[in-house]
Formats: sequence, structure tokens, C-alpha cells
Amino acid sequence: MVLGGLRRCEVLGLRVGDLRFGERRVFVAEGKGGHQRLIPVSARFFTEVSAYLDAERPADPGTDKVFVVLKGPRRGMPLSADGLDEILDGARGRAGLARATCHQLRHTCLTQLRKAGMSLEAVQAQAGHASIESTRIYLHLGDDWLAAQYRKAAEAIDAQVFIDGLAR
Repeated sequence: MVLGGLRRCEVLGLRVGDLRFGERRVFVAEGKGGHQRLIPVSARFFTEVSAYLDAERPADPGTDKVFVVLKGPRRGMPLSADGLDEILDGARGRAGLARATCHQLRHTCLTQLRKAGMSLEAVQAQAGHASIESTRIYLHLGDDWLAAQYRKAAEAIDAQVFIDGLAR
């Protein structure tokens, strides 16, 4: 969620075959509204997932889902939404955060991608949004980001005006 902007249901639906390690992409077979997409995800995601598959995931689980229950009588069965929330609760506690949800992690990822310069249309595709308006509403961009974007655009305009002036 925080490394690829996936929805909770998309994370839970990931199958081992959906992970394209060589391409550093993830195939989302069952996105919102039944839509599919192939999205890039950070190298860190693939490093962490690879370590999980090698060291933690049972060798012979009863599913091809990536994320499975690791302990107890359901060991090897697909991880449920409640199970994922329980894992997140533990991580949130260890991090000392008062609040963090799967959806907030998704928002964080998409906002950081936009702040890093990814176009709004690319963030839309990454998120799997049908409408660009959904993407706009979704992002939480601060005043500093807006000011920096304005300065960058204004400098480009000023430079072009200068070049156009020289050309006359």
C-alpha cells in the first residue's frame, strides 16, 4: 500500500504469479470495478516480498495468494482483511502512531508520488482511478508543494520569455 499505492483488497488478492520481479511491476488482476492494471512498484517492495517469500511464507501453502496466515490453525491460508488490519495495528503500535489505516497508507504513497513530480495522469493510472477528479481529491498536497510547483513553472516561463526576446 505504501510502496505501490494498492488498495487493501488488491494487496490481499495478489497471487505469486502477479509479481513481475524482472520488470518491477505488479499485475492487479482484481482492481476496483473489476479493472485490471499492470503497475510499477519500487525495488524495495520486491526486496521485502522476496525476503518474505523465502523466509516467512510456508513452503507449501494451500493457496497461490502472496500473503498468507503465518501462525495458528489457519497457517498457509490466504490472509484476510481482518488479519491485515491486525498486522497493521501491531506495526502502528511499534511505530508509535496514534492512527494509521490501509487507506491512509495508499493516500501517502500516491501523494508522495505526485510530490516527487509524477504527473497527475500517471498517479491516476497507478491508483486505478477511473476519473482524474478522484485522483485530485485523493491527494493531500501542502502549500509548500504548490509554491514549489509554481516557482518551477514560473522559472520555465521566464526563461522562455527571455529566449523569445533574444530571438527577436
